[in-house]
Amino acid sequence: MPSDLRPRARFRRWRRGRPFWGGFAAVLAGAWICSLPLAPLKVMLTQGVAGIPSVLMGLVMIVLGLSVWFAPHYRSLAGVVTTLISVAALVLSNLGGFLIGTLLGILGGGLMFAWQPGPAAPAPAPSPTPQHPSPQGAQP
Repeated sequence: MPSDLRPRARFRRWRRGRPFWGGFAAVLAGAWICSLPLAPLKVMLTQGVAGIPSVLMGLVMIVLGLSVWFAPHYRSLAGVVTTLISVAALVLSNLGGFLIGTLLGILGGGLMFAWQPGPAAPAPAPSPTPQHPSPQGAQP
């Protein structure tokens, strides 16, 4: 058995217990939206304060994507807010990262919102107990 199988299986189990791919898409979208206004200083000075909403929206999307990895019970709120920020980035941030960030954000938000936890491990079946008659002898 290869030695990397055990950590890989642990990661797979961890990944399946949370909306991993939705969070991953949200982190990518946030990074994409956040990185576009971070141009060289000469371009940033020309752009002015217009780059601030892009950076803030990108950072919030990254935080939301990471939050569903480590706190999956916030998946509904994070999914809705990620989708709303992605649509707002379409207007406020260079067409939402030239549409790539917006599309990734909408996809990630939808995946986060739609994710449901898997079924828990089945409980052990109860052992069959013999049916004893009533000790008082009463008939039903």
